[in-house]
Amino acid sequence: MSIIRQDDLIQSIADSLQYISYYHPLDFIKAMHEAYQKEENSAAKDAIAQILINSRMCAEGHRPICQDTGIVTVFLKVGMNVQWDADMSVVDMINEGVRRAYQNPDNVLRASILSDPAGKRVNTKDNTPAVIHMEIVPGDTLDVEIAAKGGGSEAKAKFAMLNPSDNIVDWVLKVVPTMGAGWCPPGILGIGIGGTAEKAMLLAKQACMGSIDIQELIARGPRNALEELRLELYDKVNALGIGAQGLGGLTTVLDIKINDYPTHAANKPIAIIPNCAATRHLHFVLDGSGAAEFKLPCLQDWPEITWDAGATARRVDLDTVTQQDLESWQQGETLLLSGTMLTGRDAAHKRMVELFERGEALPESVDFKNKFIYYVGPVDPVRDEVVGPAGPTTATRMDKFTEVMLDRTGLLGMIGKSERGPEAIAAIKKHKAVYLMAVGGAAYLVSKAIRKSRVVAFEDLGMEAIHEFVVEDMPVTVAVDAVGGAVHQVAPKIWQAKIGKIPVVEEN
Repeated sequence: MSIIRQDDLIQSIADSLQYISYYHPLDFIKAMHEAYQKEENSAAKDAIAQILINSRMCAEGHRPICQDTGIVTVFLKVGMNVQWDADMSVVDMINEGVRRAYQNPDNVLRASILSDPAGKRVNTKDNTPAVIHMEIVPGDTLDVEIAAKGGGSEAKAKFAMLNPSDNIVDWVLKVVPTMGAGWCPPGILGIGIGGTAEKAMLLAKQACMGSIDIQELIARGPRNALEELRLELYDKVNALGIGAQGLGGLTTVLDIKINDYPTHAANKPIAIIPNCAATRHLHFVLDGSGAAEFKLPCLQDWPEITWDAGATARRVDLDTVTQQDLESWQQGETLLLSGTMLTGRDAAHKRMVELFERGEALPESVDFKNKFIYYVGPVDPVRDEVVGPAGPTTATRMDKFTEVMLDRTGLLGMIGKSERGPEAIAAIKKHKAVYLMAVGGAAYLVSKAIRKSRVVAFEDLGMEAIHEFVVEDMPVTVAVDAVGGAVHQVAPKIWQAKIGKIPVVEEN
């Protein structure tokens, strides 16, 4: 029998969440570096370089890898012989640990969790509650798997109830391209097969927490059908040519992890949950001897990456840029932005469009004419920071607002993460605007380009308020040009053809 103290569990949860906010797992660093070394597409290679440089900066500075510091997910295996020295429930202890972690003044983490999800969607301010799964097992320890899961990758989760005769590989290869780049590849695909609908999703989520070991599996060869499936999917998903950030390239996934479970004879449930470039998970065990201790990694484990966009990139002054300038930018081109931009994401866009619909004007402090809007919800600053980590959020969520924003505000363009959908591309082409892509998973690196920051409107929205940023040499890629050319539509097909394992089918 072991006795788990309340304070030890709370402290372990808080410490683990702080730890994974700024330390990537070393297996992820190794796999990303291998992907960087073999990548042949310069745009994808630059994106991976930014992710690796950002990772090292976060490890050194103890600041979040991504501005989206995630929704906390916990899998507990509670030994049947465990006793508790506590006056709180297990759920309350875990949520108290989350609360302390996200409000730590030395490394404030972004509060992203909203209560009343179908209604007012009010931020809980401390990132609680966590999503908790508990299992009672033999033994006298408390086994904890914890993750902070970003909303961008979680939004790309897929589920299907296949027929027993359906081919799993065919389904995965059909579905992965529909996920776009909002999950910030390259990363891990967690797959759950079997059980029931909800079990398959849980299997996929737990699979995301596994270590990256595909290269070891390739070296030794498969020992069972599940390992054969992993190898086939790893090879064929990468052959899709989606590449880092969807820019086309050799590496879309670093690993395919699969969990399975017996299922009904009439069913073949399957789920995919991707883990993004901000991979954050940790495993620890409490045995009654105290709080968990986490080994500090060695900075020498991070590769030395040199990335100098200034040698080839076009420098842009946001305070003087004109419509004519935009029309000379080419899809896939790297720009370095300096000057003033405004920010805004889902809640701010919704509020602005509602003002337009009521015939009301935007606040006087918000003038988008001849400006760019950056889709971001930054982390609060600490110490002498101008702003905390401030990487882009998934741009497709703003697609439905794009036409009215371009039509009513005088915006020149937008900056965000991943691709744009047909509706947004049509609006961009119509207004001869542009869409620029910043690298997801490089939030701390991006924040270093922000020289000034202030809230100018909708302060009540917290991290979704409209900010004014003054930036210097902020790196972006032209993802949709002024004539509607979209790099995310073109580049993956080019690289799929170059890899040559899967035929490119042109749509009519």
